Amino acid sequence: MSLIITDECINCDVCEPVCPNTAIYQGELIYEISPDKCTECVGHFAEPQCVSVCPVDCIIKDPQHPETDEQLMEKYQRLTGESVK
Repeated sequence: MSLIITDECINCDVCEPVCPNTAIYQGELIYEISPDKCTECVGHFAEPQCVSVCPVDCIIKDPQHPETDEQLMEKYQRLTGESVK
């Protein structure tokens, strides 16, 4: 699944710069995550970097965008042009 930022977001700006896929952006009210770019950091890191730095724990799996680890890896490969490591 890609991730989603809930409305508990305090706009602290720590998640956006750590996203290796530039999937996080400032939305109208809070930061948002583009499901087309979010791989939960699969291919980059062992855990989602935005989740690890979020001080209010407002980043969760997006139930509207279910994906397996294999699908996330395929998305990583499409986004980066890299093959499986």
